[in-house]
Amino acid sequence: MKRREWLGYFLLFIAGCTVVNSGLQGESYNLAGNEPEKLRLAVTEVKGIEQLERDYGEFRIALEQISDRKIEFLPVNNYIESAVALNSDKVDLVLTGPSEYVVIRARTNAIPIIAITRPNYRSVIAVNAQSAIASVADLKGKTIALWDVGSTSGHIGPISLLSNAGLNPKSDLKILMLREKGLPALKNGSVDAWGGSMIKYKKFLLDESLSENQFRLIATGPLLPSDVLVASSKITPKFVEMLRDRLLKNQDKLIKSLLAVEEGKYKGSTLVTANDADYNMIREFYKAIGEGDFIN
Repeated sequence: MKRREWLGYFLLFIAGCTVVNSGLQGESYNLAGNEPEKLRLAVTEVKGIEQLERDYGEFRIALEQISDRKIEFLPVNNYIESAVALNSDKVDLVLTGPSEYVVIRARTNAIPIIAITRPNYRSVIAVNAQSAIASVADLKGKTIALWDVGSTSGHIGPISLLSNAGLNPKSDLKILMLREKGLPALKNGSVDAWGGSMIKYKKFLLDESLSENQFRLIATGPLLPSDVLVASSKITPKFVEMLRDRLLKNQDKLIKSLLAVEEGKYKGSTLVTANDADYNMIREFYKAIGEGDFIN
């Protein structure tokens, strides 16, 4: 990952009522008359309205029922577009991952509402069984496939694992952002290693009828912080408080609506209050890979 690529993303960024009783669990709040009658929602990992409706349509409906507000999707291509949309008042809520959150938070002062835990959410690095690579340090001079720039488990996490092994990710090996083509590239030998989430790794093995012995793990990272739903800083704290309370008290309904999301990544999840300090691990990751200025 070259420095100018990060700079390019940064420059892209800077260019750029009383609640009705729904019968759901929740407190009664006397909100100001200027509170939004509808909420615009973006999901940073999903591109296009068709995929949003497919994967998060049920979530949108559940959120409408719980919040007593009409929810409209705003498709975005990445978390940078989400940050721009927050700053330009084009979106009210953003569902995002941990590393994306710390960048969005640094640039927009977005308010964390609730966090969605993800069991076994961690980064791993895998190689083919036939490979002579035995450790992360052996990747020097090699090629590794990652997911996408800014992805928590598919970029920041693996880069941290490389750095911890004494490698300079900018000069010691070649990094390719291949998204869903990464694991097939490892299987056919186009790359020497793959870094990404344990969930994607397990699902690929299952889908391809492969064993863990065939795709060896040479590194496993720590549990990563939860995904987070954030609100625009333009929304009043009272409204955020109301929404947080209702979401937490109706979390079974909300989690059920997320089970359709690709890879079943929210299976077994719970909702908890989002605390900004829980994401300091990600901030340390950014510093460790020499990109601390990106989140300041």
